[in-house]
Amino acid sequence: MATVIAVTSGKGGTGKTSLVGAVGSCLAALGHPTLCIDMDVGLRNLDLTLGLSDRALMDFTDVVQGRCPLEKAVVEHPDIQGLFLLTAPFSLPQGVPEQAMKDLLRQAREHYDYILLDAPAGLGEGFHLSVCDCDRAIVVTTTDASALRDAQRTVTELMNRVDQIHLVVNRVKPKLLKKLHTTIDDAMDAAGLPLLGVVPEDERVMLSANQGRPLILCANQGAAVGYRNIAFRLEGRRIPVMKLR
Repeated sequence: MATVIAVTSGKGGTGKTSLVGAVGSCLAALGHPTLCIDMDVGLRNLDLTLGLSDRALMDFTDVVQGRCPLEKAVVEHPDIQGLFLLTAPFSLPQGVPEQAMKDLLRQAREHYDYILLDAPAGLGEGFHLSVCDCDRAIVVTTTDASALRDAQRTVTELMNRVDQIHLVVNRVKPKLLKKLHTTIDDAMDAAGLPLLGVVPEDERVMLSANQGRPLILCANQGAAVGYRNIAFRLEGRRIPVMKLR
């Protein structure tokens, strides 16, 4: 049965788009047809992360407004079988009704095992559209105090909409945590969520995005391991949280 997962964050810069691209790539590589939908109207970057900017010609508004069927609007990755992208428009002159988004997701559920929605940062219209019909939500945060505060606000908004909400602590710098005398458990307590995964700060994430290649094609350690473990847990596997040094 298909699972729709909204990936959210209270503020920008937490690495949410990188997580969607990397975890989506891992799920597809594990044999699950996976659709990644960029919901960040005007600030889309998921196509760059996946290296599909030259291929993604249609966007989700083309589907919801009936200009193009879903199967024609999505783009499959040339190197990762089963990984698909539906990008966002550069602008949205008219709002998209939630029912139209639900209809799109209903179609997607018929063809994919996982649908990951890369929600825009914050709690605006794009956030509400992203979570209108999801089964699970992932809140992505860093260990900054401001990011954790914004994550708490995001959780409050999600609690009445989504049954399963999980936390990913991204871009973790162990040396900085020691200097701040804080831990991942402190971040979990601050956000008030169960932990789905921890991902270390890793320059290969930015390098792979700039090269237009999914991280799993460029690395097999560091952040790549963190994202892979998240994909395993979404499958239902019991995987220990990676130790960061």
